[in-house]
Amino acid sequence: MTDITLKVEDGYFIYGVSAIILHNNNVLMAKNDNYPYYYPIGGRVSFGETSENAVLREVHEETGVDFEIDRLAFIHENFFVGSFMGNKPCHEIRLFYLMKPHNDVENIKCSNVDVNGEKESLHWLPIDKLSEYHLFPEFFKSELRCLKNEVGHFITKGGNTVRVK
Repeated sequence: MTDITLKVEDGYFIYGVSAIILHNNNVLMAKNDNYPYYYPIGGRVSFGETSENAVLREVHEETGVDFEIDRLAFIHENFFVGSFMGNKPCHEIRLFYLMKPHNDVENIKCSNVDVNGEKESLHWLPIDKLSEYHLFPEFFKSELRCLKNEVGHFITKGGNTVRVK
């Protein structure tokens, strides 16, 4: 299947998903040594695939563990210049799914490489100390402290993030 990344005249449109995996007041984040930030497990939705199936597939590919979805937690519209996309403008829609607790989280092992084929590592970051980390998306620093039982909608443009809903 083909990931949904559309080349448009001036840049790219990306449709992606990410998982929010929590355990003992920590959140599971990925890291590549070539980038200064942490990011949640996820990837692009493939053409013809639902976002729910995409996040389940990505989590399994990156951790080797089968999780279940609890609910959609965030929608993020992100406008940025993608260094991994030839420094072209990108418009990304990303859905963040909260995953149900899992008994096997202690056995999670990173088995993934990023879009450039570089090895990633997984890290449990304490939610109450996320402000000490360089991570993406930035809104995790405040929103994961007290997850609301609603879907949060965020727009990031020019490096500024606004909560819409």
